[in-house]
Amino acid sequence: MQINGVDIKDTYAEAFGIKVSRLLVTAATKKLAKIAATEATGYATSVIGCPAEAGIDGYVPPTETPDGRPGYNIMICNSSKKQLDHELLERVGMGILTAATTAVFNALEDEDEKLKIGFKLKFFGDGYEKELEIDNRTIYSIPIMSGDFLVESELGIKDGVAGGNFFILANSQMEALIAAEAAVDAIHAVPGTITPFPGGVVASGSKVGCNNYNFLNASTNEKMCVTLKEEVVETEIRDDVHGIYEIVIDGVNEEQIRKAMSEGIKAACTISGVREISAGNYGGSLGAYKINLRDLF
Repeated sequence: MQINGVDIKDTYAEAFGIKVSRLLVTAATKKLAKIAATEATGYATSVIGCPAEAGIDGYVPPTETPDGRPGYNIMICNSSKKQLDHELLERVGMGILTAATTAVFNALEDEDEKLKIGFKLKFFGDGYEKELEIDNRTIYSIPIMSGDFLVESELGIKDGVAGGNFFILANSQMEALIAAEAAVDAIHAVPGTITPFPGGVVASGSKVGCNNYNFLNASTNEKMCVTLKEEVVETEIRDDVHGIYEIVIDGVNEEQIRKAMSEGIKAACTISGVREISAGNYGGSLGAYKINLRDLF
């Protein structure tokens, strides 16, 4: 199977279940909202080594927010409900409450349950906090030096999917990178999904486990390292490929992951020099979701 002359490999992406929270960060300006959203989603590329996976889901114009101000939806994910509760409290408390003019609202639909993040944060107000109602939501107003920080009492969580992925194999590193950036731009138009790695692009694709060091639970994917293709016997890189990047996607459900993968792959296949689209799978050792690339089209 091909798209625009690019081979779509007959393989699948192996994804896994994760707990997901989706919240809306608003501020007086789009710039200030973006700053807060960025701070709250930092150091969250992969749960291999980070305390969460997180990213910006998309811009929300003032006409669509509860307080009539510009904002950004963000997603924060962790496999543990307890750890996700901890991450939400810290990231909202330290990344958003500390940012100028911000407010936080629940942005998750059909949540499985809600965590009392705003209720816990209200105690920062030292007894001066107030309970409000905005857009039929229970909101706490916490006085801070610059005014009041607003946060919804409860933020929803649900079972989501993490690790949807595909590899972009191209003639050169730069062609692969341009295609990866095009893919990320396309994925950003799919609500309920994030690409948690830096700029949405994974430079250091990994595999489950390690061949030579038993103290590591993940290590470099040597079969997809371009500088090793003459050295690794079981390399999965064809002769005309000299640049590879991976795109990893987390989402509120498998359906949105599939949409994001489809849009991202189609965008990547418009870039000259892209030769093949593949995906990462590990025999079921990573997760229960198998997303076949060719079934996306």
